[in-house]
Amino acid sequence: MNQSHKYISVLTIAGSDSGGGAGIQADLKTFSALGCYGTSAITAITVQNTVGIKAVHQIPPEIVTGQIKAVMDDIKPTAIKIGMIHSSELARAIALTLKDYPNVPIIFDPVMVSTSGYRLIQSDTIALFQQQIFPLATLITPNLDEAEILANMKIQNVDDMKEAASRMISSGCNAVLVKGGHLKGPNLVDVYLDQNGVHKSFKSMAIQTPNTHGTGCTLSSAIAAFVALGNDLQEAIEKAKQYVAQAIISGKDVKTGEGQGPLNHFFDAKNLIKNVLT
Repeated sequence: MNQSHKYISVLTIAGSDSGGGAGIQADLKTFSALGCYGTSAITAITVQNTVGIKAVHQIPPEIVTGQIKAVMDDIKPTAIKIGMIHSSELARAIALTLKDYPNVPIIFDPVMVSTSGYRLIQSDTIALFQQQIFPLATLITPNLDEAEILANMKIQNVDDMKEAASRMISSGCNAVLVKGGHLKGPNLVDVYLDQNGVHKSFKSMAIQTPNTHGTGCTLSSAIAAFVALGNDLQEAIEKAKQYVAQAIISGKDVKTGEGQGPLNHFFDAKNLIKNVLT
């Protein structure tokens, strides 16, 4: 079969959210909205809705790595997003598998605790993140709670975010985007730092809405999509932040469930998309 075009594809390695607002579901919606072909390797199944998480069932490591290899060897995604990894055993298996694909950019969102307070990883998994996943990742995207754990410090302002980013770079990360969405104030600041010493602050307006479930998942998957579409890392972050902001705005008054609602991933995002097909 002679094909003149090829889909630009992205792989998400993450947990499933039965409520549809975060995890694999948010990632695949984001890829589709931005013109990419989404593929997946499911790491865990959560019992979850807009109110919170009740249970987590981890997928066996050999099944997770089998999914990754099946996708990478056949469809050959041009970027990877990693989300929830529940155990050190699984983190080790994923890292070992991804070493076979060294030239594919990886965006890692180190999910640790859900918005509702449910712990999503085992306590010994953090060390495996730092030792084996971080060196492989092109970018990690911790929120403030995650950055405090990874940098071993309290974060109360933007200067603290910069120090936390510096500590994470010193520990072996290639590039870090510390997300400041949990800081109080009318403006949001995300702090970027990489191993070359490049520093940038990404600023945006805070949007008042309870419908922010899956924001972190959506941002990291949007960055991966824009990288796959040919943008450099900082361009991808800037465009991903624009996409997330519009997805929040367009879904801020929509009622979905009784708790924290999702974003509207499928607003008109055409102005952010270019070169969808190669």
